[in-house]
Amino acid sequence: MLEELSIRNYALIDSITLSFRSGLNILTGETGAGKSIIVGSLSFLMGGKAETDVIRTGCEEAGVSAVISVTKDNSDANDWLKARDIECEENAAYPPDADCVRTVIVRRNIKTSGRGSIYIQNVPVTRQDLAEFTGLLFDLHGQHNHESLLRKESHRRYLDCFAGIEDEALGFYKTFLELAEKRKTLEASLKSDREREERLELLNYSVDEIDKAKIHAGEIRELENEAQKLDSFEKLAVNVNAASDFLYDGEQSILTLARRAKNALDSAGALDSQLADIQGRFENLFYEAEDIAGDLRKYRDNLAFNPGRLEEINDRLSTLYKLKKKYAKGADTAAKPPEQNQCASAEEAILSYMADAQAEIEALSGAAENREKLKTEISVIEKDIILKAQNLRQKRTAAAGKLGELISGILMNLGMPSARFKAQIIPKQNEGQKSLGPWGAEDVEFLISANTGEPLKDLARIASGGELSRVMLAIKTALLSGNRAGDENTGVETLVFDEIDTGIGGEVALKVGEYLANIGKFRQIFCVTHLASIAVRADNHFKVEKKTESGRTYTGIGPLNADGRRMEIARMLAGDSTSAALAHADDLIRKYGNLR
Repeated sequence: MLEELSIRNYALIDSITLSFRSGLNILTGETGAGKSIIVGSLSFLMGGKAETDVIRTGCEEAGVSAVISVTKDNSDANDWLKARDIECEENAAYPPDADCVRTVIVRRNIKTSGRGSIYIQNVPVTRQDLAEFTGLLFDLHGQHNHESLLRKESHRRYLDCFAGIEDEALGFYKTFLELAEKRKTLEASLKSDREREERLELLNYSVDEIDKAKIHAGEIRELENEAQKLDSFEKLAVNVNAASDFLYDGEQSILTLARRAKNALDSAGALDSQLADIQGRFENLFYEAEDIAGDLRKYRDNLAFNPGRLEEINDRLSTLYKLKKKYAKGADTAAKPPEQNQCASAEEAILSYMADAQAEIEALSGAAENREKLKTEISVIEKDIILKAQNLRQKRTAAAGKLGELISGILMNLGMPSARFKAQIIPKQNEGQKSLGPWGAEDVEFLISANTGEPLKDLARIASGGELSRVMLAIKTALLSGNRAGDENTGVETLVFDEIDTGIGGEVALKVGEYLANIGKFRQIFCVTHLASIAVRADNHFKVEKKTESGRTYTGIGPLNADGRRMEIARMLAGDSTSAALAHADDLIRKYGNLR
């Protein structure tokens, strides 16, 4: 439900903020006052195409924002937000158990450069995203845009709603998806035995090759280090021997000189206790040098060149490098996602490939048994889905006839006496054969003939916006009269009707107002009208006015109280507020008025 609308620098509007309530919200005003601007700003907010000429003269940008409440049972809108991690606020204005508990703020602006920005909450979105989301909340009728009525895919939903079979249709949809998935799995398993045997042979060879190698993690790095040592053995030995000479073998070695220095410090320390600290530190240095000398001596004594070991290492590395080239890279594209393997060592990647290959071997080895089980499951689901499709077909066919008669009768009351409406059931075909789709064995299309002698045509070919709005009004009224009266659940929570009173008056206008008021009991309605007999039905009445201040023209809009509404109804009836017009307005308000 639209709770608040803010418009800034849009066409003749400077800056306005309006609060709305549920029920029938009527917008009236003189011709040219700017009622279409209000509808245009809503269209802009709902993702409609925007031109820079909507920006108020002298301004750099125009903007429209709205505070929208989303009901808990509007699963499509809530799922859309959840899928994009858009967090909504709890609506404190409603009790915790109320249907309307979440608030969404939508903002859109456009600059003179043609660039603009769109936000749902504080998340930037595209115009397509905006249209998709608001399409789950609003329907705008009368200007051939944002009209779910013109989308043939929505006709099936309307008919199912009238028949009260939405849950049954959803159950069919889930069964259809399950059947499609199992058929896909079976098709994948129905490879030729030769292909399967070839794959098994390749997998078994790979597993055997890797298993025989007895790989352990870090082995390649260890062997590469050892090979480097043996390759540089001569240089290593020269440097180790030189270090030995400097440390302990030579006449002027570090240990020889350190020993002399230690003896001298011991003698000096006996004469002056202040040298005790230096003497202790030097002793630690001396003993550490002796430990190093011992370790280096052991290393030098064990240092020996083994050409056989170098050959052995090179052979092992050759084997490991071959396995790495064959399997380590391939493991990254196996069953596990690459991000889980990219940091693993080559040895771990090879072993991971072997584990995946063993799992595939097990699956392929039991493929025949699994295939027969899958065929049995598919057969059971196919029988079930055919029965579900037949049930849906019967209920849709019965409901289609009732819906067509009901809407035709309502259209007659709405000033279209010659109109014929039909909900046409079209069997699905695939290469000349009957087939099933995600929602059943048939498509649904709404057709209408607005005048006597005219053939039935699809709704998109209706030229008059007023006729199209009245068709939607008739459909909404019929849905409220269906199997789930008072619980019409086609998703959208707010309906906007523009041009609905085109070409009507008298008793027809009274009927249009009655139908709008009835729908307003269950949905939020916005209706722009020039007829007092429709406006008088308002739960909330807003007047649009054009004013001139300081040499500039402004469009303003505000709610009317009881007195203001009386004056506006009189103006709509007679063009002025004479006593006769006021008396007529009082009579209409007394009979049909419902202002909050």
